[in-house]
Amino acid sequence: MKYLLMINAGTVDDGPACDVEDWTAYDKELREAGVFVSGESLTDLVTATTVRIGQDGRRVVTDGPFAESRELLGGFYVIDVPDLDVALDWAARCPGARGGGAVVVRPVAEFGG
Repeated sequence: MKYLLMINAGTVDDGPACDVEDWTAYDKELREAGVFVSGESLTDLVTATTVRIGQDGRRVVTDGPFAESRELLGGFYVIDVPDLDVALDWAARCPGARGGGAVVVRPVAEFGG
């Protein structure tokens, strides 16, 4: 079953919880275990753009999401593992779960077709 590991990094105020070597090692571990499906790191939040459709049906575009949150979406992995318990084990190993960060685990919906 496929699971999304959504990495919510702590804010800049929290300071870095891990370095590039931690991420490289985790990525390598996922790939060598054969569970890696896909994954990406996202650029800085200041590069984000938000699109909404107004009540009049027109597109409204604004710079960045300005959520009142101490966590920011930093990237994701999609893994293919037997069950939720295994997905939770991989999430607990993720460097993004340290130092004020969190990893949200969600099953990927499979639609027949």
